[in-house]
Amino acid sequence: MVKLRLKRCGRKQRATYRIVAIDVRSRREGRDLRKVGFYDPIKNQTYSNVPAILYFLEKGAQPTGTVYDILRKAEFFKERTSS
Repeated sequence: MVKLRLKRCGRKQRATYRIVAIDVRSRREGRDLRKVGFYDPIKNQTYSNVPAILYFLEKGAQPTGTVYDILRKAEFFKERTSS
């Protein structure tokens, strides 16, 4: 099964995260299938590749709780239900 998960990047005390589609059996820093977004908790910035996220969600990928919250704050699911 595929999940949309956060992958840690950056340096010590300055973490940034990539939102990636990754196999459930892989570890956090393992090889991802595709990078679909970016999240910076320090600057509170988010970038999402909407077509890629939609593709993986339609194929059955499950977002983790944190990724779901990030996408909900970016109003991703409002756009999805209205279309």
